[in-house]
Amino acid sequence: MITVIGSLKGGSGKSTITFNLAIWLAMAEVSVAVIDADPQATLSDVLQVRAEEGYQPMVPKLPVSTLQQGETLAEFDQVLVDIGTASMDNLKQALTIADRVIVPVPPSQADIWSTQRFLRFVAAQTGGREIEILGFINRADTHRAIRESDEAAAALVALPGIRFLKPRLAQRTIYRRSFSEGLAVFEQKARSKGAAEWHALAAALYPELLS
Repeated sequence: MITVIGSLKGGSGKSTITFNLAIWLAMAEVSVAVIDADPQATLSDVLQVRAEEGYQPMVPKLPVSTLQQGETLAEFDQVLVDIGTASMDNLKQALTIADRVIVPVPPSQADIWSTQRFLRFVAAQTGGREIEILGFINRADTHRAIRESDEAAAALVALPGIRFLKPRLAQRTIYRRSFSEGLAVFEQKARSKGAAEWHALAAALYPELLS
């Protein structure tokens, strides 16, 4: 399966999601590889840190040119593609081969509008081909008195063409800290709130691995 983690806006947490997913899948003994198709190369940076620190498991990173090599992609059970709009050519190419798209959506009206535009963009690139699009709230508010995350979730539910996932990831320091150290959030602190959130999201994304 080829999964694109993408959106039209920067700063939505795509690289963090891709990295944590890759490590989680590798720990589940799934044959997984990643493609960093974003010129900012944040995913490549964190994988380099992980390699330098000697953390295991490692996940192979395929060159961007592999997006046009179906035989190479077929060697893996799961391929995760981290992509943004910094390279529209890469984004278009990734969407033409994707089986599904995961869209992390920060809790703001601007990000809901951006997600609407992204859904139209995906539809234009896939040409009516059936593709699964999943969205969830990322970087949600942690204070119960702030309702913006709930309002964004309600708006995301109402968007046509995207399946809403209830698990959300909050705006927590542990995501940034673990990422900068080359660790998945559940590796750095297995019993943290961040790790619990992550496991709930991973279970929603890959229920077949847990049955």
